[in-house]
Amino acid sequence: MGKRSRKRPYGDGHIPLNIDRATGGVRRETGPGGRIFQVRSIPSGAKEYRCPGCQQIIRIGTPHVVAWTEDTLWGPEVGIENRRHWHSACWRARDTRGYFF
Repeated sequence: MGKRSRKRPYGDGHIPLNIDRATGGVRRETGPGGRIFQVRSIPSGAKEYRCPGCQQIIRIGTPHVVAWTEDTLWGPEVGIENRRHWHSACWRARDTRGYFF
């Protein structure tokens, strides 16, 4: 039998996003084309994530950054919901390597 998913079970209700938790300790950075990103450093992650820069897994306990933009057609809440976890080095290199958010 395959690996069991950690996702929320299908029948469970939606868990609202805790915006205060998601935006604590945030700094602003300017990205390609002048887009403003909200960036938060995570000292020790409690879950695994896939980095959109290198497509590799960010292992549990690995320091990394979470980034999002509030510049969306659907408002800042959608930007926060679409935040992504990046390896710190991948986030720093995103402009030179052509990674776009």
